Amino acid sequence: MVKHAYDERAIVQHWREGAVAHLRFNHAEQRNAIDVQFAAAFSRACQAIADDPEVRAVWISGEGRAFMVGGDLASMRGNARAVAERLIAGMHGGLRLLAGLRAPVVASVHGAVAGGGLGVMLAADLVVAADNTRLSFAYPGIGASCDCGASWALPRAVGLNKALEIALLGPTLDAAQALQIGLVNRVVPEADLQAETRRLVERLANGPTRAYGRIRQLMRGAFDNELGAQLDAENDGFLECADTKDFAEGVEAFFHKRAPVFTGQ
Repeated sequence: MVKHAYDERAIVQHWREGAVAHLRFNHAEQRNAIDVQFAAAFSRACQAIADDPEVRAVWISGEGRAFMVGGDLASMRGNARAVAERLIAGMHGGLRLLAGLRAPVVASVHGAVAGGGLGVMLAADLVVAADNTRLSFAYPGIGASCDCGASWALPRAVGLNKALEIALLGPTLDAAQALQIGLVNRVVPEADLQAETRRLVERLANGPTRAYGRIRQLMRGAFDNELGAQLDAENDGFLECADTKDFAEGVEAFFHKRAPVFTGQ
């Protein structure tokens, strides 16, 4: 597999293997806590992925004992507002880029997933969790409201009432509980996390990328549209897909009773 733009020293690594873009948090000593440097690196990595036309799936993961524990509180002591502005600008810029991709996004999580880490996890379309994962909203414990898209994604994932319970009461959820309420899609033994996520992300990378992109847009916009507007968006999306090579391939494969071979075109 061809690798692109890999830097083992970067605190946010990004590279491409074939059609799969990797986004890996490499700040393991701090359990991938977000400081200003980390946030800027995250934004740059997301921009590089968004600019790469060969990307057909994205895999987000974290090195060390935790996926991501949220903001680096030590960096905010004594200068909270100024630091928070820069931190949030970088993280939100990157999350906007991920949301706009055609390629589906998969996160593999383990250990602690807290605060901004929960928002980053929920930015993925599918989440595979190790059985040692522990998830926490965490913000009220430091007297803060949320960032990293948590207020948008959490109610969509679990419903408003459950989202408010998680946010206001602050329970720590284990992987089984997260699966039960729809925060994650699959739970696997920690030893199987990489292999299981790889199978899933490679399946998506071999799929109809432009159709996936339209599906992502439709699903993410559905809660903001009344039915008529959503029907119009579905019409536009289907007609755009009908002009693609992947649609023609899918139809021919159906009639010839074979598996389609999609190219993302």
